[in-house]
Amino acid sequence: MPSVVGRSDIVLQRPNSDPKEAMPLGNGRLGLGVWSQDGYTAQVNREDTWPLRLSPGQVSIPGLKKLIEATDYSGRLNLYNGEFEEHGAGITATTYVDEAEDVMVVEVKGADANQPQTAELKLWAGRSPTVTASDQLGVIAETWRDTNEMGASGLTFGSLSAMRVDGREVHASLDGSLAVKITFRPKSDGTFRVLVAAPEWRGGDALGTASAILNKALLLTPEDHREWWHSFWASAALLKLSSPDHHAEYFENLRMIDLFTTAAESRDRFPGSQAGVGDLFSSFGDNHHWGPSAYWHWNLRMQVSANLGAGLAQFNEPYFNLYNDNMDAIAHWTREHMNGLPGICVPETMRFNGAGYETEAWLKAEGINCTAYGQPYYNARTISTGAEIAFWVWQQYLYTDDLSFLESHYPLMRNAAQFLLAYAHRDSDGRLYTYPSNAHESNWDVRNPTTDVAAMHALFPVLIQAAATLGREDETVEAVKKALSYLPDFPLVMSGENKLLSKSEHNRSGAVIANSYYPDAIAHNEENIGLEPVWPYSLIGDDGPLHSIGVNTYMHRPNKSAADWSADPVQAARLGLGYEMKSALEAITERYQLYPSGLAQLYGPPEFYVEQVGVVADALQNGLVQDYDGLVRILPAWPRDWDADGTVVVRHGQRIHLQIRQGKIITFGVEAVKAADMKIRNPWPGQAVVMASNDGTTTLVTPNADGILVCKLQAGHSYQLSPEREHGSNLQHAAVSGTVSSSPKILGTRTIGLSPK
Repeated sequence: MPSVVGRSDIVLQRPNSDPKEAMPLGNGRLGLGVWSQDGYTAQVNREDTWPLRLSPGQVSIPGLKKLIEATDYSGRLNLYNGEFEEHGAGITATTYVDEAEDVMVVEVKGADANQPQTAELKLWAGRSPTVTASDQLGVIAETWRDTNEMGASGLTFGSLSAMRVDGREVHASLDGSLAVKITFRPKSDGTFRVLVAAPEWRGGDALGTASAILNKALLLTPEDHREWWHSFWASAALLKLSSPDHHAEYFENLRMIDLFTTAAESRDRFPGSQAGVGDLFSSFGDNHHWGPSAYWHWNLRMQVSANLGAGLAQFNEPYFNLYNDNMDAIAHWTREHMNGLPGICVPETMRFNGAGYETEAWLKAEGINCTAYGQPYYNARTISTGAEIAFWVWQQYLYTDDLSFLESHYPLMRNAAQFLLAYAHRDSDGRLYTYPSNAHESNWDVRNPTTDVAAMHALFPVLIQAAATLGREDETVEAVKKALSYLPDFPLVMSGENKLLSKSEHNRSGAVIANSYYPDAIAHNEENIGLEPVWPYSLIGDDGPLHSIGVNTYMHRPNKSAADWSADPVQAARLGLGYEMKSALEAITERYQLYPSGLAQLYGPPEFYVEQVGVVADALQNGLVQDYDGLVRILPAWPRDWDADGTVVVRHGQRIHLQIRQGKIITFGVEAVKAADMKIRNPWPGQAVVMASNDGTTTLVTPNADGILVCKLQAGHSYQLSPEREHGSNLQHAAVSGTVSSSPKILGTRTIGLSPK
């Protein structure tokens, strides 16, 4: 396990002296960006310093210049331990964020015991903190009210950072109005620790709060936080990949970074990321390109999906909290801005308090989401967001079997469906239609955008299933049942044309799904709305009556790898297009993965975007194993020149273990968490399959007429599946191991890590 995770460690062969080269760390609540400017610099970040996500401060330790200037310098982001390690000139500096307390720790060994040292904690111009120094402790605290933006909550928020040093002759003092400085000497053995606390803060006794936290942190050891990280990796479904051109290894590394950053930013009340940006890892002061008070749903969904396949469904809780906790506020927003309609229209871009405003400092106009009033705008009338969130609620339940989760989130599903039905009208043929409605950001105020059509087709059936599971029956469920008979068809056009096909023409060869029933509408963003039925809505896959239309839509999509959030690789995998998945992964990585941390840049000023690694993770999992409709598909879109040893989690938390060599299944195992009948598309067409249990029993499973295996699983058992002809022929089963990375990885012009200049 450690060596497999360690294959993806980020290796620095020179100091990361630029803030853009910062390494990410975090405990899910408190995050860091760490780089070697001025010897050592780290920025402390939190998700809850609303509305501007102001940083609690930056830490510098200039005495570590000797380390970073050493000719034998080396650095490593150790993913397995959750630590950033630096070595040079006989000095070691290890940085981590404690698991139990919101405290960052820098442990230094090999320092000159007699050399005086300093550590500084500071803010910058524009901030108005209270700065306090008391003996060995320095504190910077500030509070403010959320009153200036549209939709402001009126609540008080703040930031607190406090520093102390575990060393000798420690003395804290003020360093102007924005900083504190601690002077000290290392311990006699050449070691010292710098500890910086940054808890949630809304005012109070700053010095007392800081002192209590840091006193606890002094008693902790690295083993405390390492134990959490080791347990995390043991629970995650890992992939070890290889290919002749080493591209597979590169994407393995990006996926591992996605798992790491997920754990490092997604354990607070709400998601650590907004607008696809990993704000908890910022190294750029208080600068944010996108209004940091609002979340962009489009830029969260790939992370939700990736977490399910990786066996990390618990890290989706902040995403669901964001919408479930704000249910009353969203319902109020809907009544006020959507002509009093019932249910919830979830704003695509939504403040942390449920208000549908998008506030960017560089925009002259305020963006208002989910509103029936005013001029057309990017998400003014994007009305399908609530339906998609509700659809993810059902997927989360199917993967976890958490009935209490479904009970608490069922109102969100029902209310989203209630609004969608209330907003829709009936045309002359009795079919539902929505107008005016946005095809997300691409087309404004059109008729039946594909996002709405897909939302109805996906949400209505699962709401009925959820209601049956919980034993619920109400007017909304009854209305949804009736609506199934008059759902609208997807808008189809011939590729390259803008004329909507009639119902009788839907079977024409070469038809593609348009953005809406107004296929000639002006495009305002580079999205592929016609592929939304493929993913996230799981209405079109690698077989079925709409498969060829889905493939045509993909091959003729208007925007190819047009953003770091592009779902092209995931949608290619869902359609069974392995080569296209691989090609799209390469394209978005070459175009957008800019930073040595493996994170991306969309555009605008420097920021660390985490959405691209989420896309990579989800695509790899979908290429290897899929279970979006109750049928497990093995290798539905896996490149033949990629070898794999890995695990993907499917519904009910069942784990599929695979070893693939040159396109052939070497090992196929199932680890059953729950007793269930698992339907598997036979990966050995035409052959019966032997299912050998770890209790020594074997069962011959014969595929049905559709080539489907129905495997009866017992909870707590593991099974190995093999074709009947090869059973007992000493199938290969290689132990999975790895070699910890020793150099940066390269993909074309992109790197993970830093090579010497």
